Amino acid sequence: MTEAEMQATDRYPLSGVTVLDLSHVYNGPYATLLMALSGARVIKIEPHTGEHLRSRGDMGGADLPFAMLNSNKQPITLDLKSERGKELFRAMVAKADILIENFAPGVMARLGLGAETLREINPRLVYGSSSGYGSDGPYKDFPAMDLVVQAMSGVINSTGFPDGPPVKSGAALCDFFAGIHLYAAVMTALYEREKTGKGRIVEVSMQDATYCSLASNYGMQHARGDDAPERTGNRHGGLGVSPYNAYETSDGYAVINSPGDHHFRAILDVIGRPDLKDDPRLSTRTARVQNVTLVDDLLTEWTRRHTKQQVADAMLAAKVPSAPVRNLKEVMNDPNMLARGSLQKVSHPGLGDVTLPHTPFSFKGLERLPLEPSRPLGDANREVVTGFLGLSDEEYETLRQDRVL
Repeated sequence: MTEAEMQATDRYPLSGVTVLDLSHVYNGPYATLLMALSGARVIKIEPHTGEHLRSRGDMGGADLPFAMLNSNKQPITLDLKSERGKELFRAMVAKADILIENFAPGVMARLGLGAETLREINPRLVYGSSSGYGSDGPYKDFPAMDLVVQAMSGVINSTGFPDGPPVKSGAALCDFFAGIHLYAAVMTALYEREKTGKGRIVEVSMQDATYCSLASNYGMQHARGDDAPERTGNRHGGLGVSPYNAYETSDGYAVINSPGDHHFRAILDVIGRPDLKDDPRLSTRTARVQNVTLVDDLLTEWTRRHTKQQVADAMLAAKVPSAPVRNLKEVMNDPNMLARGSLQKVSHPGLGDVTLPHTPFSFKGLERLPLEPSRPLGDANREVVTGFLGLSDEEYETLRQDRVL
């Protein structure tokens, strides 16, 4: 953002907050996107080669994810291995509120820019870091990205059908769970700083952030021990609800979930089988779980005769949780998210017309900040160095010519 654009955000919750973002790929950049779209100035600091997600663009498909996670940020290049680059970075730290990084533990310290060192420069700094396994356990030196942490966290082994191999989640769950928790940890420390005047170092591991997402599966493991199936397909992870599945339709699949007995009675009305409401095999959730194959066959016989949207519409009209299983093209054009502004159609200077996410946060009484498309590598060098740091144009040119920037 330019200085004028920064002033225009002064009504937003994080207006006046400056974030130094050294993070890469998904984890940290998602946390800082949430900050930027809440009104913070986010200065994205990258090496001359750009952060890792930029470099994936030459393999196809990565340009859009970068654009999704880096709206409303000021990208600068900075050589943190040079002494002049470190000097410039320390000057930024002195004026910042938050620093975010998701390097492997120890990287910043080896650069002479560790958390404790930086907080000596600025005791009010909230230093947020995220890694695969944290900085103080026996796994701290293990390299980790989403796929690896999915394996270590039980996500892969819990995904798929009982008679098939384990399957990774299609979503990068561990990265984004960690990013959300990192945002929460930093905001908690920022609130504390308002009371004490002092910042804090906070850390989130991807492994820790993922654990609770398998709560149903752990419940079944606790109850059944070695008899618990490792994978349940599209059925409930704890096999505690029925019906709970993706059911075949004439043009795909639709999911139906019956958390309460009243939901199932409504389902029987929808599928034209009210005569089964008193059937002891189906009248309670426990009975339906014990007769899950009967339940699924009963629903499938009906769903196969309708489209996925017809199934969902009929169930929703009866207040039964249901949805069509949609493909990504359908999701990217979701009318609800577009109407709410959490998805927005944007003309991107490098990608053309694209759909980009806005923050999931809705601040009542405030319209969403306009989405500013992600910018080219180093595009904010001059505005940060001369605007934020107050250096002269001559000093900027020297830094640029010497490849410090």
